[in-house]
Amino acid sequence: MMRINNKIRVLIVDDSAVVRQTLQTIISMDPVIEVMATASDPYIAVEKMRRELPDVITLDVQMPRMDGITFLKKLAMQCPIPVIICSAFTDEGSDAALEALEYGAVDIIAKPQVGTRQFLEESRVRICDAIKAAAMAKVRRPVEFSRPVVPRLTADVILARPVSRSMVNTTDKVVVIGASTGGTEALGAFLQAMPVDAPGIVIVQHMPELFTGAFAARLDGICRISVKEATDRDAVIRGRALIAPGNLHLLLKRSRAEYYVEVREGPLVSRHRPSVDVLFRSAAQYAGKNAIGVIMTGMGDDGARGMLEMKEAGACTIAQDEESCVVFGMPKKAIELNAVDRVLSLDAMPAYVIGETNDLTHLPQL
Repeated sequence: MMRINNKIRVLIVDDSAVVRQTLQTIISMDPVIEVMATASDPYIAVEKMRRELPDVITLDVQMPRMDGITFLKKLAMQCPIPVIICSAFTDEGSDAALEALEYGAVDIIAKPQVGTRQFLEESRVRICDAIKAAAMAKVRRPVEFSRPVVPRLTADVILARPVSRSMVNTTDKVVVIGASTGGTEALGAFLQAMPVDAPGIVIVQHMPELFTGAFAARLDGICRISVKEATDRDAVIRGRALIAPGNLHLLLKRSRAEYYVEVREGPLVSRHRPSVDVLFRSAAQYAGKNAIGVIMTGMGDDGARGMLEMKEAGACTIAQDEESCVVFGMPKKAIELNAVDRVLSLDAMPAYVIGETNDLTHLPQL
């Protein structure tokens, strides 16, 4: 079938008529996305796909006749199309959604719910951005589109720029990481390579609330270091990684020579909550040259400005290379801002972060 426009075409697969209608309404508000069709289960979806293939599929995981995981596996073998898991806020739904990521899904979104106007607007931003990122993922040829210009808040709304950079001297290193689409797989590979005495790690992965706890628990079970969803005032210590809870900002703080995190509410920053820009700015302020910033796969520019602030504060900054990214968006933006000291493949990152002496200040400039 010949395309009559360049919009990203989406197939919605969900057994709930209310969810299908809500997603269709949300998607229709974006000028570069449209709903190609909807289906109440994978069998109906296949019939729709016989007539036309979508650019992106949003897929429920718990459906009658055939569950989403089974359908995803069949798609991966027969017709690889970017799939976004649309899941409910339940323990069972969270586990299934994370399993789907292991089988090739590119992202997770929470099922839209009736709420305040601000809630619905933030859901629209998250869902539409996830669809655009999925359309660019390397599972298939990227779809080119122009993003509409929308108001965008910066880290200023959460953490003001510092008046002074004076702080108690410390030699402890701290690693801060930002990731989005494709980041769950990248973080899994990175953290599994960390030794038990790795520097303290603080992470922002764009992911809906309640899924981050299950994600952290899964990583904790396969890594030598401990991994947990961050809670307010958790200490940042060697051998542990803290992951920002979904829908809350995460900041690195310091009390004399000891690092800890602050979990904070606030508006979307760079279209996200948690925001990488917020974490990176806090690292620039409270860790300075003792920070190691890593920006991984993902769409958009969240983290680019924060990484520049880290570099200006003397931190070592590293970006994932295009070849190993699912979506080369966030790292690319940071590179374009001249905020990156070194561009590395995902496989090479752990060795550089650890180093033989935990001293990465020797890395050459680009």
